[in-house]
Amino acid sequence: MVEPPATAGARFGADASGVSSLRRFLPKAAGELLELGYSWLAYRRLKRAYLEHRPHLLYERHNLYLLAGKWLKQRFRLPYLLEVNAPIALERAQHGGLGLPGLARRLEASAWKAADVVLPVTGVLAEMLVEQGVERERIIVIPNGIDLAAFEDAPARDEAKRRLGLDGRLVLGFAGFVRAWHGLDEVIDFIAEAGRPELLLFVAGDGPACEALAQRALERGVAAQVRFAGIVQRKDIPAHLAAFDVALQPAATPYASPLKLFEYLAAGCAIVAPRQPNLEEVLVHDENALLFPVGSAGALGEALGRLVADADLRERLGLNARKTIARGRYTWDGNADRVIRQAHRLLADARPAFGEADSAAQIAARR
Repeated sequence: MVEPPATAGARFGADASGVSSLRRFLPKAAGELLELGYSWLAYRRLKRAYLEHRPHLLYERHNLYLLAGKWLKQRFRLPYLLEVNAPIALERAQHGGLGLPGLARRLEASAWKAADVVLPVTGVLAEMLVEQGVERERIIVIPNGIDLAAFEDAPARDEAKRRLGLDGRLVLGFAGFVRAWHGLDEVIDFIAEAGRPELLLFVAGDGPACEALAQRALERGVAAQVRFAGIVQRKDIPAHLAAFDVALQPAATPYASPLKLFEYLAAGCAIVAPRQPNLEEVLVHDENALLFPVGSAGALGEALGRLVADADLRERLGLNARKTIARGRYTWDGNADRVIRQAHRLLADARPAFGEADSAAQIAARR
């Protein structure tokens, strides 16, 4: 594992490299050149590790302006797998965060095209990679997943509610970092118009939209029906999701593989989500989720109305949600197996580099 030296002791979400902190005081273009310069430091660290350990292949998680893996592959002809979670140049450009958008796009595409196997998290993202010149046959889609063992000891729903002080509530739950585009304001409006005091919006997480949501709940007269748990530690997520009667995915980035979605499935929640291609790679309407049309006024509220009124529907969707995890092997162990299969294929193609005496079993033992 090669990473910034401070990563091991950094809190979750912190900038271990220090580059982000420096960028705040620089023009955007200068900050991006600093990011690119950091690739050289990362490459030197990566090269030292390679020469010490002589690994058979390299697995890297893509980041913008990070070219260390590409350079190592080119220098040592090392089989190279690249995990891609998002088109980061596009994301940062859309949010006004790029000073050198042309350079960012070219370098990002060059990293994608240098990899022997590219691992996007959705089929939608895979098509975006193809549009940037990545050969389709080098792309293997591997969605996000969960640690299934973490959910095995989660309490039953009534017990989970009791522990969290939610007895007697019909819980509409959301887990994760809360931003305005998630659309939880529509959930508050639904609660206000439903006239059912047992309904509760329960947010297991924090984020910049929480204050505005609390204000909206106050204005709509339902402040007592909205509760924010704040930041929840990873180990405590299953126990919180177990209390959800309905799990909310009101909006999603069109190419993303939302981690919360797989957590909802593992927890056996009745999921409500928008009908869009990346989510439909995992969700099937009226089978393991209730999907609503994107951009249709009132569609989310209609879907919530069906779920709130029909306990049998919630139960059926929740049972099928659990089955989805096993059927699709949407776990980190399942993902590791998929990556290992690709690694074996690459190593077999590169077998002469290991010597004619190497057997497949010997290669596997040294992975």
